[in-house]
Amino acid sequence: MGIQFSKYQGLGNDFILIDNRHTTQAIITPEQAVAMCDRHFGIGADGVIFVLPGEEDTDYTMRIYNSDGSEPEMCGNGIRCLAKFIADLEGIGEVNKTYRIQTLAGVITPQLQGNGKVKVDMGQPQLTAQEIPTTLTDGSEKVIAQSLEIADKTWLVTCVSMGNPHCITFVSDACAVPLEQIGLLFEHHPVFPQRTNTEFIQVVKPDYIKMRVWERGAGITLACGTGACASVVAGVLNGKCDRTCTVELPGGCLKIEWSEADNRVYMTGSAEPVFTGYYG
Repeated sequence: MGIQFSKYQGLGNDFILIDNRHTTQAIITPEQAVAMCDRHFGIGADGVIFVLPGEEDTDYTMRIYNSDGSEPEMCGNGIRCLAKFIADLEGIGEVNKTYRIQTLAGVITPQLQGNGKVKVDMGQPQLTAQEIPTTLTDGSEKVIAQSLEIADKTWLVTCVSMGNPHCITFVSDACAVPLEQIGLLFEHHPVFPQRTNTEFIQVVKPDYIKMRVWERGAGITLACGTGACASVVAGVLNGKCDRTCTVELPGGCLKIEWSEADNRVYMTGSAEPVFTGYYG
C-alpha cells in the first residue's frame, strides 16, 4: 500500500503530512523525503512534516524535512498545517482547540480558531548574533542594519531568530529583487554558519508590508511563517513597522503581532487540506 500521507498548504507553502504517532522515529529517511517532495517525479511539496508522540508535558512532537532533505528547527506555515492535520486525525473538526507541540525550536502552541485560521504563539524572538547565529557582529550584540556584500552589492541586513535563522533586508520593490540569482548566495554566505532564510521586505505602510522569501533548504516559496514573524520584528527594530502588521506574501496574507506586553510573536493565518493518498 505504501506510505499514507495527507497534503496541506498554508498560503501556498505546501507540505506532506505523515501520521507518525505510533513511534518516536520518523518513518522515512531524508532521502525519501527529497523524492516525495519532487514536483515532477514525486508528490510535490516544500517539505515533509511528521506528527510524533508528545514529550513530557506536550501533546505532540513535530519534525520536518525540507525538500532538500535538511531538517529545520521549525516552520511557521508548517505548524499551522500540522495543527489542522492533528485536528482532522482526532476528528474534532473546526472547534477551538490549542495544542502544545514540541519542536527543535522549543514548545510552540497553535490554536485552531474555528474559522479555517490558526493562531500560533511563536515565542520570543532571539536577537543577538550568537543566538541567530551569525558572525556579522560580536556575539552578544544585535544585528540591525549591518552591511553585507552579496553579488557586488552592499545590502543592509537585520537578523532575527524565530527558532531558526532569518536575514531581513528592506527594499523599495520586493518584486524587482532577482531572488533566483541571489537567494542561494545569502543562504550559504559564510557569515551564517547554519545557513539562513532570507526575506526581502517592501514597506507599503507601517501596518502593511510585502515580502518575498528564499527559504533555507527549500529555495523560493510562496510563504514563510517564521520569516513573516522575523520580518515584522526587524521592521520594528528599524523603526519601519508597527508591532501589529499584515504581511503580504505571494501565497496570501498573514497577521503578525509582536506583543509589547510579553515580547512574544503571534501569527495568524490559514491552513487547508489538499488531498490524501499513498506513496510508493
